[in-house]
Amino acid sequence: MKPNVLFIFADQMRGDSMGCAGHPLVRTPNLDAIAERGVMFTNAYTPCPICVPARATVTTGNYPHKCTGHKSNSGKIKDGEIKIAEHFSRNGYVSYASGKLHYSPYAKPDEPRLVHGFDHVTFAESGRILAQFDKKGELRGLEDYHDYLREVDWGGYDRAHGIGNNDIHPAASPLPQEHCVDSWVCTQAIGYLEDHKKNHAEKPFFMFMSFPKPHAPYDPPVPFNTMYDPREVPQPFQQVDDLPRSPGKHREKVTHGWDLFSPEMHRVARAHYYGLISFQDKQIGRMLAYLLNNNLVKDTIIVYSADHGDMVGDFGFFAKSCFYKGSAQVPLLISYPRKLPARIKFDALVGLQDILPTLVSLADVPLPPGRTIDGVDLSPIMEGKSSKTRDYYIAYNNDAPDQSYMIATKHHKYIYSQLNATEEFYDLREDPDELDNRIHSPNHGEIISALKHQMIQWSQANGDGGLVENGGLKTTMEPVLDGVKFEKNVMGWRWY
Repeated sequence: MKPNVLFIFADQMRGDSMGCAGHPLVRTPNLDAIAERGVMFTNAYTPCPICVPARATVTTGNYPHKCTGHKSNSGKIKDGEIKIAEHFSRNGYVSYASGKLHYSPYAKPDEPRLVHGFDHVTFAESGRILAQFDKKGELRGLEDYHDYLREVDWGGYDRAHGIGNNDIHPAASPLPQEHCVDSWVCTQAIGYLEDHKKNHAEKPFFMFMSFPKPHAPYDPPVPFNTMYDPREVPQPFQQVDDLPRSPGKHREKVTHGWDLFSPEMHRVARAHYYGLISFQDKQIGRMLAYLLNNNLVKDTIIVYSADHGDMVGDFGFFAKSCFYKGSAQVPLLISYPRKLPARIKFDALVGLQDILPTLVSLADVPLPPGRTIDGVDLSPIMEGKSSKTRDYYIAYNNDAPDQSYMIATKHHKYIYSQLNATEEFYDLREDPDELDNRIHSPNHGEIISALKHQMIQWSQANGDGGLVENGGLKTTMEPVLDGVKFEKNVMGWRWY
């Protein structure tokens, strides 16, 4: 029988915030165990550091502008695209999803859910469907986690601390551990596998266990809210140059009120973010124990990744939508004892688009003849059959006039933001934390020109003409936002 697939996915999980990634503080013994039994990619990127487009890429293996027509947090996956769960189901698997799919658009009440081919799903969409169709939370069947909390007499308490979905104020969850969303997602996934064992044992499973955390609100349950002493938390990165940085994030810094918070608050927020990670790791441990107790470890491909990271205070920024490593780099762990080596790290430039073709290859369920996608199969690299990798990685964010682009190699990173024609360049060999923008360095002029040229060529060759105008890069001028009055009715304060 073909191998099972356990695809574990997180929302807003930094690639550097795991023990196996060398973090000095965060405790992730179960993620470390996956890395110990398999492969870790240390240069894994998201093609678009926003939820919906990143997840569309995971689903299809293609860049967002190709599979949805958008580079922003919207857009339905087009008909005719390969869809990961649908493909595995058509090839003899039973597919399950537990947690956050975040497929756009959400279905109205009494309409079929948009699930892109999963056979069985249970939703935890962080209240987004409720916000759209049922603001009072009176209906059932829109979000399964919402219904579950009502059933166990904790309905509404997931947000009873008064913190919005993109609000960075840290606090403990009002819920007991067993009722917190990441715990529920794992419980549902294990329940699906129990049902699979009883009713579909003759078929392999494709399980997508998709956690809504560590996305804000930063609200781990007790005692994970005090697991990390904020005084021991590494201070967020601070730029050493005085050049403009990511104008879109700078705008959010002002409009979302991030500039009003003290450095100490940033460290408390980061401590709570780490608590969410360790709590999620505990749930992953529950699933790994289930696989072990049911003799499934050797016959199951395990993948752990995320849609994007979280700045968590670096350069005064939170959330995502930019190309510094806290936002753009994601974890990518792959374990499959029957085929893959153990305790290996690769620095190849890889991305979320590579997960689908890699799983298809490892499970031997090939794509239809002649069908090509943007992602590449990483199994030859992992199995030692090839050392060929990308020379550079492209990512982008948003549509015009707020669009921005990144091109990164193993040694350098160039970022262009259409707003105010903001350019950034980082020498990752000397400055791995991207503290010093060297865009005006005379020593780097040649490599900057080459990267910019490659970026323009890639955008044109891949059908994304929105960046280029008259042979150059598009520019939209906008006044600097320092001093703009903070308004609370913006994304950072919304409940969902």
